[in-house]
Amino acid sequence: MSETRVAVLVGSLRADSLNRKLAEKLRDEAPDGVTLEIVEGLEQLPFYNEEIDGEQVPEAAARIRGQVAHADRVLVVTPEYNGTMPAVLNNAIDWLSRPYGAGAIVAKPFAVVGTTPTPYGGRWAHADANRSANIAGAVVLEDVTVSQPGIEVDVLADGEVQAKLQAALRSLVDYDPAPSSAA
Repeated sequence: MSETRVAVLVGSLRADSLNRKLAEKLRDEAPDGVTLEIVEGLEQLPFYNEEIDGEQVPEAAARIRGQVAHADRVLVVTPEYNGTMPAVLNNAIDWLSRPYGAGAIVAKPFAVVGTTPTPYGGRWAHADANRSANIAGAVVLEDVTVSQPGIEVDVLADGEVQAKLQAALRSLVDYDPAPSSAA
């Protein structure tokens, strides 16, 4: 069996972020044959500007593009900020979508999970991340999204939450873009 590499974009920059902890837990408990690589340095990306995205791009952008380009899948683990995805995540998707039609995210299976301490669990942020990634050319697996409310449940310890997150990861990893042929 070949190894599946999953690039993980974490939408929160806080070192003690619950979403970072979820990403680390998923990485540490990844199924056999799956490697999750948390993409570090999103905060180092300048805001996307076509004028600085030419023959030479900022080092952080080149590094992050390279890491995502070498992955087989992309998983976003993010909270919700003011009813949408965090700016750092939106900016990363902008960088990964370029050059137009050939960006590092193009044709990559893409899924979003995460938690926010609201009754909605980040649902709007996750929908916005999916929409943006879809427009950028990713293969968005919308039915894989897990938007977990972080109210009255310890998302790191709750078995039901962890099962949903592991199932989402498994669906992303198992995604087969080839249509099945009817026999």
